Amino acid sequence: MMQDAFSHCAELVRTADRDRFLATLFAPARSREALYALYAFNIEITRIPDLAREAIPGEIRLQWWREVLQKERAGEAAASPVAAALLSTLKRRRLAADNLQALVEARRFDLYNEPMRTIGELESYATRTSSALFAVAAQILGADAAAAARPAGIAYGLARALAALPRHAAQRKLYIPVELLARHGVAPEEVFSGRSSPGLNAAAAEMRGLARSNLDATEAALGALSRETLPAFLPLATVPPLLDRWKRSDVFAPAELSPWRRQWLIWRASRNPARVAK
Repeated sequence: MMQDAFSHCAELVRTADRDRFLATLFAPARSREALYALYAFNIEITRIPDLAREAIPGEIRLQWWREVLQKERAGEAAASPVAAALLSTLKRRRLAADNLQALVEARRFDLYNEPMRTIGELESYATRTSSALFAVAAQILGADAAAAARPAGIAYGLARALAALPRHAAQRKLYIPVELLARHGVAPEEVFSGRSSPGLNAAAAEMRGLARSNLDATEAALGALSRETLPAFLPLATVPPLLDRWKRSDVFAPAELSPWRRQWLIWRASRNPARVAK
């Protein structure tokens, strides 16, 4: 039953993406199932590199999702709760799959150990992944929020890259752009060593500054949106406090926020939209 598929998505988001689960509770009841389907899809795509472990199986799985979004796997999609709920959402909400196709394509980068070379590449990756998710969530809530979604996704994506630095370094994956590292005299092998340095700290500080500038742009764009669209952006409320904490922590041991703190930040932003991006 389709209701079971949506319930599966809600539970998956509750356990694997708690911030977005909580944010969705502030959305109108009529939109929650659709948001959970979207976020469950994102979880499935994000997990592929870790589950596949090698590039070829990962490529096969990403291709399967491309074909699902192109409606070429109807029988198999019906047997997958997340795929079935997502396709139902796209149909009922009359949403194009373009942003989600771009998200799937961007995630190919995660399958390989090629480094992120430039800041432009990193911004493009964040735009096609995190920004796309903000944009489609806003569409589900009835708004074209591309102007806010782009900087929000870049800020969120940069924060995620900084938070994941220890894990990525252990996997010999590099999301901090080589261009940025070189500007501060840091070679990729120094990052993979797992030891911080003044140069790496300076590169991380520059990334935090870039995230901050995108938060400022998000704040300005959010002012033009209705309160009903706000839940799509509530997960961003955890980013400014993290950026502040990371100023005082080692890049290989980034400070965390407790679950209760994250929940409070999302609740506070739901009451005061001005607190979403600062």
